[in-house]
Amino acid sequence: MKNPFLPSAIAAAVLTLLNQTAAQAQTTEPAAAGDTSAQAAPTQEVAKEIQQVVVTGVASARGVRKVDSAFSITTANEEQLKQAAPSSTADIMKIVPGVYAESTGGQSGANIEVRGFPSGSDSPFVSVQLMGNPIYPPPTLSFFEGSSAFRLDDTVERVEVLRGGPSTIWSNGQPGATMNFILKEGTDTPEGTVRFTTGTGSLRRVDMYYGGKISDGWYGSVGGFYRKTDGVRDAGFPADDGHQITATLTRKLDQGKLTIYARNTDDKNAFYTGVPLISSNNGRTISAFPGFDPLTGTLMSGEMRNFTIEAGPGKTLTKDLADGRGLKATVFGADFDQKVGDWSISNKFNRFDGDLNTVAMFTGNNPLSMNDYLKNAIAAANGNAAVVAAAGGVATAGTASFVHGGAVDGNQQVVQAGLWAVEKQLRSFTDELRVSKDLGGGHTVTVGGYFADYSSHDVWYLGNSHLMTAQPQASLINVTLNNGVIVSKNGTDGNINYAPVASYDGRNTAGFISDDWQVNDKIKVDFGVRHEQQKISGTISNLTSADTDNNILTVYNNGTSMPNGSNTYLSRTDSANSFTVGGNYKLGKNSSVFVRANRGHTFISFDDMRGVGNQADVNNHGILPTPKVSQYEVGFKTATQLYTAYINAFHTDFDGIAFTQILTDGSELHRISGSKGNGLEFELAVRPIDNLQLALTGDYQKSEYKDNPDTAGKTVQRQPKLQFRFTPTYRIPFGEGNSAKLYGTYTSIGSRWADQLNQQYLPAYHTFDAGVLFELGEKIEVRLAGTNLNNELGLTEGNSRLTTGNVGPINARPLFGRTWEASLLYRF
Repeated sequence: MKNPFLPSAIAAAVLTLLNQTAAQAQTTEPAAAGDTSAQAAPTQEVAKEIQQVVVTGVASARGVRKVDSAFSITTANEEQLKQAAPSSTADIMKIVPGVYAESTGGQSGANIEVRGFPSGSDSPFVSVQLMGNPIYPPPTLSFFEGSSAFRLDDTVERVEVLRGGPSTIWSNGQPGATMNFILKEGTDTPEGTVRFTTGTGSLRRVDMYYGGKISDGWYGSVGGFYRKTDGVRDAGFPADDGHQITATLTRKLDQGKLTIYARNTDDKNAFYTGVPLISSNNGRTISAFPGFDPLTGTLMSGEMRNFTIEAGPGKTLTKDLADGRGLKATVFGADFDQKVGDWSISNKFNRFDGDLNTVAMFTGNNPLSMNDYLKNAIAAANGNAAVVAAAGGVATAGTASFVHGGAVDGNQQVVQAGLWAVEKQLRSFTDELRVSKDLGGGHTVTVGGYFADYSSHDVWYLGNSHLMTAQPQASLINVTLNNGVIVSKNGTDGNINYAPVASYDGRNTAGFISDDWQVNDKIKVDFGVRHEQQKISGTISNLTSADTDNNILTVYNNGTSMPNGSNTYLSRTDSANSFTVGGNYKLGKNSSVFVRANRGHTFISFDDMRGVGNQADVNNHGILPTPKVSQYEVGFKTATQLYTAYINAFHTDFDGIAFTQILTDGSELHRISGSKGNGLEFELAVRPIDNLQLALTGDYQKSEYKDNPDTAGKTVQRQPKLQFRFTPTYRIPFGEGNSAKLYGTYTSIGSRWADQLNQQYLPAYHTFDAGVLFELGEKIEVRLAGTNLNNELGLTEGNSRLTTGNVGPINARPLFGRTWEASLLYRF
């Protein structure tokens, strides 16, 4: 078989030789008299980059220098996070090569795709950790993805994002990407900040942080935020409203440390799905729908904010769209590390308890005229013999009126959108214990175990279609036919079509062993294996259909889905093995090359089990396989005063995953697909003169499906072949202790397919962001930043509840339009 790494290996070898030559020249050729540039010390910022230690994906809790790590990892400190101006936790992933984040839904509910992995929504291959432990062990469930359980604020010191590599044997064994957030801790030098922020959507936000020494050996910190905003897409009501508080308590030990942390979050965020657009040229050209600004508009409105769900006979519920996809949760944990002679002990645990509910609009069928809607409604009613009989004859015409009064013109464009409500109560406990021993001869062996216990209690109300105008802050529409049939009442034109109540429990237990071998001063290799078992079960309500008002002429609530009082119990036990092996060769003090291979897996989830619906199919590995993935990498790393480079080539081979898509009628589409792909990731920076840095990050990949004849050879959905970000930064000192830093980012995202069959085309797009940071002495910072300053109309998602491509009027989810933020920080 042709070696996919040969070109990349040659490139890495050339880079290696060039770097060795440069290193030798620097060590053998002294600087000319009077020339101090060759001996110039790195700036403080560059020195931190060169000496930066990462703790994610390594056996030792003390970590390893990033430039010496034998895996692909991206890091961002507090300032780099602010400079990236992420709109949400998921949006941080835009700085990570090999990952594409669709964060246009708002603070929560992102879709995150990882290089070559076959996923179509949420983030099944991205785990979110706090202090090295997963916040909630399964990375994704329906209406939950890991980044939704975390909010950024000024208590975060840095984030580390590990891709593949050794992550398959540690913690929850994520084979894709792991985001690990490290909190600030108190130090000997007290530090406090308060930051006020305003911006687009009438944003009002306050962040505070304070950390310092409590007494000998004891340190503490506390901080958080309060925020309220109408949102970038103005729904006519506050879209984001919440607060968070985080605290740490650290005890310094002799050759060790114990940190206890707690975080409480109460935050609700409007969730945005598609808006009306015009698609032409087979989806290659996207333009605004008449009367609708796709960059700032949303169909949500104050008129529909408090909506009613007819859940059963005599049972109605009122929900608030402002609740969106919220987080009301507490996480409590500890991180313990102790060295005793040649032994090291590390233990991390946390407890998560939270409600992550979704109350949101989900767009359905594509826009059409009011006249066409009436024709369809008449045909549907006349096609139901029972309805015709009850009405005493067929309908020949219909009338449409606004809920707030007045007739609707027949040429008015209208859409249908479901107002869904999903309650999710999530609980989990995780613990990871590691014991390491220096055996001599360069060998350090680590053995340990991982345990996770977690649950989810779900109450779903899907469907609940509403008829509305295809306009920003849409108006609801009532429709009646001339034979007495009521098609839409108070805007509701469709029943609850899927309403399960379910309780799930899961338990994962894993054991692992690894060996880090320092062969000599230049060569270090590591090897690790893991065995894991998962046991999951669920009690899921059986459903029936009924008419909630016993009036067949009110067709909008006929056939409403509801529990029938009985339940189905499902369970499954799986086990799998994972391994990783890698090596690092130091070319010089601050440069190295690495190779890595791993084999990982994912287990089926609660939703997979519910989706197939019976115990025989749950047990059938042909229907619900245990997906496995192999990854191979070769990379080059270097960090100097002049330049920084992290480059790696990768190959992925995925053996199959059960894929589920919820369609407009509440039904589920199931497929099993594998994938394979090759690519190159790069993080480059050059500093040609003082105070100027030019950075380029991104990746090129070619990934396609395999194993399924319907999709084999098709490009893996939602992932661009090429994406990159170019970020120049220039700092201008003026006066004593004062400076201005100018920065901007040009982002290019290649074309993608929204679906597995490659029928919904998503065109390439390009955006420009910029900002300026004024540092006024040591106490004051003023920042002004803007995103999508060119108002690019780029799509991150097509109509995910339809399976075919469309031209003409469509629903799709575009980027947020031009936004800005201004903040004032005072340090004390």
